[in-house]
Amino acid sequence: MKGRSKGEMVAGCIEIAGERAICDPRGVLYFPALELLAVSDLHLEKGSSFARRGVLLPPYDTAATLERLGAVVEAYAPRIVISLGDSFHDPEGSGRLPDPFRDRLAAMAAGRDWFWITGNHDPVAPRGLPGETVDEVAIGGLVFRHEPSASTVEGEVAGHLHPCARIVQRGRSVRRRCFASDGRRMIMPAFGSFTGSLNVLDRAYAGLFLRETLMAYMLGTVRIYAIAGSMLRPG
Repeated sequence: MKGRSKGEMVAGCIEIAGERAICDPRGVLYFPALELLAVSDLHLEKGSSFARRGVLLPPYDTAATLERLGAVVEAYAPRIVISLGDSFHDPEGSGRLPDPFRDRLAAMAAGRDWFWITGNHDPVAPRGLPGETVDEVAIGGLVFRHEPSASTVEGEVAGHLHPCARIVQRGRSVRRRCFASDGRRMIMPAFGSFTGSLNVLDRAYAGLFLRETLMAYMLGTVRIYAIAGSMLRPG
């Protein structure tokens, strides 16, 4: 058996409503049987959105996010890509997208089905970009949408809440973005470079997961760490 090369990504294999999925430590979800790659909350052009309001952020968020997105699309070569909403930080974000970034997105989408799911930040179709804009999309036993439903939906894959998890071991606290799932549904981490995160024990998640089967798949530098809900801590 070959040893892993330094820096090689080690993904976590899980099931959502019986469908095998791969949690990639770069923050994307891949379904091998469907050849489907899901990514959530890119928040492209967040820096330019803040600049319009006089709040200056480093102007490199879109470049950095697309660089990482391009790497995972190349790695998995999916047949289908679904962006789970808040792909742009505001409804005009796609209109401000510089041409080189627009070309990069078009190259990623070429030859595959690309779905833009509407989000609360971007409720309209992006301007001049390939792909289909939808409120949600159902494929097989899965349904992909931006905001998780208040009621239990078997096979739901959503974003919006930017989940993270915190554990304490040997007196050391570790807080990381995570995939959150109880086996029935999944809430994905935010992929965008300037996005924050919300602890999965926050009341915003109340009623979304079965506590006894909740798992946080925490994103490490090169691997996923599967942490049982009983080990999670608030904060």
